[in-house]
Amino acid sequence: MMFVGRRLICAASGLFALALLSSECSKPTEQGPAQHAESPRLLSEMTPVVSVKELMANMIDPISDNIFDAVWWEITAKGRTEHQPKTDEDWDKVKTGAVSLAEGIYLLKVPRPLTPPGDVNNSLGPNPPELSPTQIKAKIDKDPVLWDAKIQALRNVSLEVLEVVKKKDTKALFDASADLDEACEACHLEHWYPGDKKAVDEYKGGRVTFEKSTSSHNSPPRGNSR
Repeated sequence: MMFVGRRLICAASGLFALALLSSECSKPTEQGPAQHAESPRLLSEMTPVVSVKELMANMIDPISDNIFDAVWWEITAKGRTEHQPKTDEDWDKVKTGAVSLAEGIYLLKVPRPLTPPGDVNNSLGPNPPELSPTQIKAKIDKDPVLWDAKIQALRNVSLEVLEVVKKKDTKALFDASADLDEACEACHLEHWYPGDKKAVDEYKGGRVTFEKSTSSHNSPPRGNSR
């Protein structure tokens, strides 16, 4: 009888220890909400205002110039010209670009039309340079994980720029700007104008050259050696 009692006591002690352990594991850590595996939920549904194309043209692309235009160099007949952040205001502008991109690029996760009504991109005629909205949607629906990965890649570069701003490292900013250009182009070549991929690969291999483009990232890659 005493033996049975001890077994019951031991079992009860084990259950108490297990409950205590579970309680400790379930307590919130001091690392803060950013460390939680589960992403925070929106307080309410988000209703998009514009299409993907308009979001890129009116928000993502313009604000990226805060980074692209911060550091560059060019060689002319007069010699080499360099431009880089020098004042706190210059670096604040870069930070504004990085924060806006890091947060704004996630708006591409909100379901929205790819183009404004009636806009079919430059997708008509023989060998059109761009995919139609229908074709782009089909690619995203077929592989949403890839779409999400491209978005995350852009955000990661934005976070990279934020770290650079803390150090005010011009060389690192130049490299991060190249990373941003690469992330933008990789997404466009996958989902917007995949027909350009061969030409871009040849460009990177040094077999062909492109003239400097005055348009935004809807055209072949822009370099930092502008």
